[in-house]
Amino acid sequence: MADQIPFLPYLLSAFIGIGLAAASGFRVFLPMFTVSLASYMGWIPMSESFEWLAGLPTLITTAIAMIFEILAYYIPIIDHLLDTLSVPLATLAGSVLFASQFADLGTFPQWALALIAGGGTAAAISSGFAGTRAASTATTGGLGNSVVATTETAGAGIMSILALAAPIIAAIAAIILVITVLVLGKKLWNKFRNFRSDRNSKVIDVEVVERKNLE
Repeated sequence: MADQIPFLPYLLSAFIGIGLAAASGFRVFLPMFTVSLASYMGWIPMSESFEWLAGLPTLITTAIAMIFEILAYYIPIIDHLLDTLSVPLATLAGSVLFASQFADLGTFPQWALALIAGGGTAAAISSGFAGTRAASTATTGGLGNSVVATTETAGAGIMSILALAAPIIAAIAAIILVITVLVLGKKLWNKFRNFRSDRNSKVIDVEVVERKNLE
């Protein structure tokens, strides 16, 4: 029955790609390591143009990069540096992982879809959590950043596994995540802006009082 549906393979590929792209929005290298491991072990097929993902060098490289990335987000100075790179790197990773599922579609439509759907999904989630971390830093002095980092790592792992094991659920979860992150991210950003404006107004009030006392 499923074989009689002509677009079913493309739909499943899209669901897997969106799920992996969403995982890239949380962490760049964890979903790449998951795909590399799964293809290296022969659990999922990999097209000829993306055979490098199934190679042992890629598996080792992504494993090391994944560990470094996860640990780095618990170091205050480094996590700010990673935040500046997270959105473009997540966009690139999401595009590549999405494109890896459409190797027989044709180069132009393959990468057009990858940039729009894969890169867009990853960028939306990554930018949303970057804003969440900025708000956490401003309101908690960075104490809440470890909670955000743990949530991101867990989200990347869950979405990576779902994308390969239950792609339809992963795609639905990815759509919900994008909507949720955009809505909550906007609220947190507004809260962050209000926090900074209130703080600046208090500083200005103190300066005015000090000037009056001096006069």
